[in-house]
Amino acid sequence: MDTIFQIAVLVMSVVIHEVSHGYAAEILGDPTARLQGRLTLNPLKHLDPVGSVIIPLLTSLTGFTFGWAKPVPYNPYNLRNQKWGELAVAAAGPLVNIFLALVFGLLIRFSGATFGPAAVNIFTVIVIINLVLAIFNLLPVPPLDGSKILWAFLPYRFRRIRESIERFSFLFVIIVVFAVWEFLSPVIVQLFSLITGFNL
Repeated sequence: MDTIFQIAVLVMSVVIHEVSHGYAAEILGDPTARLQGRLTLNPLKHLDPVGSVIIPLLTSLTGFTFGWAKPVPYNPYNLRNQKWGELAVAAAGPLVNIFLALVFGLLIRFSGATFGPAAVNIFTVIVIINLVLAIFNLLPVPPLDGSKILWAFLPYRFRRIRESIERFSFLFVIIVVFAVWEFLSPVIVQLFSLITGFNL
């Protein structure tokens, strides 16, 4: 039951993450996500068979549930601000995960006794998963959001290099998951303690 619940929280968190990208693009002038019916919190519109089902099930066996949803499509050429628009769209996902982690983390810190142990356990899962999603997606590795933020600060001539790297993006993600988790997990533990006032 705990595994199913963790996967459910993960799925909804990545759905909110992706929808945030779509809304940011919509605000900046690109209607692609809306026209394709992706500005919805209905998880069925966003589920990726591998990233939303298989990977979460496999990673949950190690005690660390991880996964992703189908990326919400957008056309960067439709964005009103061509220089910083893609950065804003990319940043929207991690920012909403940070927001969720802060909201539920502060509920643990200031209202934990009010909600009781069961609710605190639920909030804890939400905080941890959203911290993981935010920090992981901010890594400057294609196709993660952090890479799009990085490219916004680099000269246009690097675009061809970007396109070459992004062809192997799935391989990059797999390598990063296994290579950096050992270094990211202490950061997540510290952030959890900072927000909630409790130690994992």
